[in-house]
Amino acid sequence: MKNQQRLTTNFYTRDVLDVAPELLGKYLVRKSDDNNIRKYLITEVEAYRGEEDLASHASKGRTPRTEMMYHQGGYIYVYLIYGIYWMLNVVTGDENNPQAILIRGIEGFNGPGKITKNLFIDKTFYGEHLATSERLWIEETAHHPEINFKTATRIGIDYAGKTWKNKPWRFILD
Repeated sequence: MKNQQRLTTNFYTRDVLDVAPELLGKYLVRKSDDNNIRKYLITEVEAYRGEEDLASHASKGRTPRTEMMYHQGGYIYVYLIYGIYWMLNVVTGDENNPQAILIRGIEGFNGPGKITKNLFIDKTFYGEHLATSERLWIEETAHHPEINFKTATRIGIDYAGKTWKNKPWRFILD
Protein backbone atom coordinates (compact mmCIF):
# COMPACT_ATOMS: atom_id res chain seq x y z
CA MET A 1 0.00 0.00 0.00
CA LYS A 2 1.60 3.24 -1.15
CA ASN A 3 0.58 6.44 0.57
CA GLN A 4 1.83 9.81 -0.58
CA GLN A 5 1.13 11.44 2.79
CA ARG A 6 3.12 8.93 4.86
CA LEU A 7 6.14 10.39 6.65
CA THR A 8 9.45 9.08 5.34
CA THR A 9 12.54 7.90 7.20
CA ASN A 10 14.13 11.34 6.77
CA PHE A 11 11.47 12.87 9.01
CA TYR A 12 12.46 10.59 11.90
CA THR A 13 16.26 10.72 11.56
CA ARG A 14 16.51 14.08 13.31
CA ASP A 15 16.91 15.05 16.95
CA VAL A 16 14.00 14.02 19.16
CA LEU A 17 13.42 17.61 20.31
CA ASP A 18 12.86 18.65 16.68
CA VAL A 19 10.69 15.68 15.74
CA ALA A 20 8.47 15.57 18.86
CA PRO A 21 6.63 18.89 18.41
CA GLU A 22 6.35 18.24 14.67
CA LEU A 23 4.36 15.04 15.34
CA LEU A 24 1.57 17.14 16.83
CA GLY A 25 -1.27 17.62 14.37
CA LYS A 26 -0.19 14.70 12.21
CA TYR A 27 -2.24 11.52 11.86
CA LEU A 28 -1.44 8.22 13.53
CA VAL A 29 -2.89 5.73 11.06
CA ARG A 30 -3.89 2.20 12.06
CA LYS A 31 -4.85 -0.47 9.54
CA SER A 32 -6.68 -3.27 11.33
CA ASP A 33 -6.62 -6.96 10.51
CA ASP A 34 -9.86 -6.54 8.55
CA ASN A 35 -8.20 -3.80 6.41
CA ASN A 36 -10.17 -1.00 8.07
CA ILE A 37 -8.04 2.19 8.12
CA ARG A 38 -8.56 4.76 10.88
CA LYS A 39 -6.72 8.06 11.32
CA TYR A 40 -6.20 9.76 14.68
CA LEU A 41 -4.80 13.27 15.17
CA ILE A 42 -1.74 13.22 17.45
CA THR A 43 -2.37 15.60 20.36
CA GLU A 44 0.35 14.89 22.94
CA VAL A 45 3.86 13.42 22.96
CA GLU A 46 6.88 13.15 25.28
CA ALA A 47 10.54 13.17 24.26
CA TYR A 48 13.29 10.97 25.74
CA ARG A 49 16.81 11.88 24.68
CA GLY A 50 19.85 9.66 24.97
CA GLU A 51 21.60 7.68 27.67
CA GLU A 52 22.21 10.86 29.67
CA ASP A 53 18.43 11.38 30.09
CA LEU A 54 17.76 9.62 33.40
CA ALA A 55 14.05 9.36 32.53
CA SER A 56 14.87 7.33 29.40
CA HIS A 57 15.11 3.55 29.34
CA ALA A 58 18.41 4.10 27.52
CA SER A 59 19.92 5.56 30.70
CA LYS A 60 20.54 1.95 31.78
CA GLY A 61 22.41 1.26 28.53
CA ARG A 62 21.76 -1.05 25.64
CA THR A 63 19.62 -4.03 26.65
CA PRO A 64 17.34 -6.45 24.80
CA ARG A 65 14.40 -4.25 25.84
CA THR A 66 15.96 -0.98 24.61
CA GLU A 67 17.71 -2.37 21.53
CA MET A 68 15.25 -0.72 19.15
CA MET A 69 16.01 2.73 20.61
CA TYR A 70 19.55 2.36 19.26
CA HIS A 71 18.36 2.00 15.67
CA GLN A 72 17.96 4.78 13.14
CA GLY A 73 14.80 6.85 13.50
CA GLY A 74 11.46 5.60 12.26
CA TYR A 75 11.22 2.33 14.15
CA ILE A 76 8.49 1.48 16.63
CA TYR A 77 9.57 0.87 20.23
CA VAL A 78 6.84 -0.68 22.39
CA TYR A 79 7.19 -1.86 25.95
CA LEU A 80 4.91 -3.11 28.69
CA ILE A 81 4.31 -1.25 31.97
CA TYR A 82 2.57 -2.54 35.08
CA GLY A 83 2.22 -5.85 33.26
CA ILE A 84 -0.83 -4.60 31.35
CA TYR A 85 -0.25 -1.43 29.29
CA TRP A 86 1.76 -1.27 26.08
CA MET A 87 3.49 2.06 25.45
CA LEU A 88 3.89 3.20 21.83
CA ASN A 89 7.11 5.06 21.03
CA VAL A 90 8.63 6.45 17.85
CA VAL A 91 12.42 6.10 17.59
CA THR A 92 14.21 9.21 16.28
CA GLY A 93 17.73 10.34 15.48
CA ASP A 94 20.77 8.49 14.22
CA GLU A 95 21.79 4.91 14.86
CA ASN A 96 23.44 4.34 18.27
CA ASN A 97 21.98 7.60 19.65
CA PRO A 98 18.93 6.33 21.58
CA GLN A 99 16.00 8.72 21.35
CA ALA A 100 12.27 8.04 21.39
CA ILE A 101 8.93 9.82 21.55
CA LEU A 102 6.10 8.41 23.62
CA ILE A 103 2.70 8.94 22.01
CA ARG A 104 0.65 10.17 25.01
CA GLY A 105 -2.52 11.40 23.32
CA ILE A 106 -4.48 11.12 20.09
CA GLU A 107 -7.87 12.49 19.18
CA GLY A 108 -10.41 10.46 21.15
CA PHE A 109 -7.92 8.82 23.53
CA ASN A 110 -5.83 10.52 26.22
CA GLY A 111 -3.25 8.34 27.87
CA PRO A 112 -0.73 6.04 26.24
CA GLY A 113 -2.30 2.86 27.66
CA LYS A 114 -5.73 3.78 26.28
CA ILE A 115 -4.21 4.40 22.85
CA THR A 116 -2.57 0.99 22.53
CA LYS A 117 -5.56 -0.83 24.04
CA ASN A 118 -8.04 0.77 21.65
CA LEU A 119 -5.81 0.51 18.60
CA PHE A 120 -4.81 -3.09 19.42
CA ILE A 121 -1.09 -2.28 19.56
CA ASP A 122 1.07 -4.82 21.38
CA LYS A 123 4.57 -6.32 21.43
CA THR A 124 4.20 -7.58 17.85
CA PHE A 125 4.72 -3.98 16.67
CA TYR A 126 8.19 -3.79 18.26
CA GLY A 127 10.72 -3.16 15.49
CA GLU A 128 8.32 -2.33 12.68
CA HIS A 129 9.27 0.74 10.65
CA LEU A 130 6.72 3.53 10.33
CA ALA A 131 7.80 4.25 6.74
CA THR A 132 7.02 0.70 5.60
CA SER A 133 4.61 -0.88 8.12
CA GLU A 134 1.34 -2.13 6.68
CA ARG A 135 -0.35 -1.80 10.11
CA LEU A 136 0.77 1.51 11.60
CA TRP A 137 2.22 4.73 10.21
CA ILE A 138 2.10 8.50 10.56
CA GLU A 139 0.80 10.86 7.87
CA GLU A 140 0.80 14.57 7.19
CA THR A 141 -2.52 16.31 7.58
CA ALA A 142 -4.12 17.41 4.34
CA HIS A 143 -4.04 21.16 4.90
CA HIS A 144 -0.85 21.64 6.95
CA PRO A 145 -2.42 24.14 9.36
CA GLU A 146 -0.12 26.10 11.62
CA ILE A 147 0.29 24.06 14.78
CA ASN A 148 0.20 25.76 18.16
CA PHE A 149 1.41 23.80 21.13
CA LYS A 150 2.44 24.20 24.72
CA THR A 151 5.17 22.41 26.63
CA ALA A 152 5.08 20.81 30.05
CA THR A 153 7.17 18.51 32.18
CA ARG A 154 7.03 14.79 31.52
CA ILE A 155 4.72 12.60 33.57
CA GLY A 156 5.56 9.79 36.00
CA ILE A 157 9.34 10.15 36.06
CA ASP A 158 10.09 11.34 39.59
CA TYR A 159 12.78 8.63 39.77
CA ALA A 160 14.86 10.57 37.21
CA GLY A 161 15.73 13.38 39.63
CA LYS A 162 14.91 17.08 39.63
CA THR A 163 16.89 18.07 36.52
CA TRP A 164 15.40 15.43 34.26
CA LYS A 165 11.86 15.41 35.62
CA ASN A 166 11.61 19.17 35.08
CA LYS A 167 12.65 19.18 31.42
CA PRO A 168 9.78 20.70 29.37
CA TRP A 169 9.83 17.78 26.94
CA ARG A 170 6.12 17.05 26.85
CA PHE A 171 4.43 18.70 23.87
CA ILE A 172 0.66 19.25 23.82
CA LEU A 173 -1.46 20.47 20.90
CA ASP A 174 -3.01 23.77 21.90
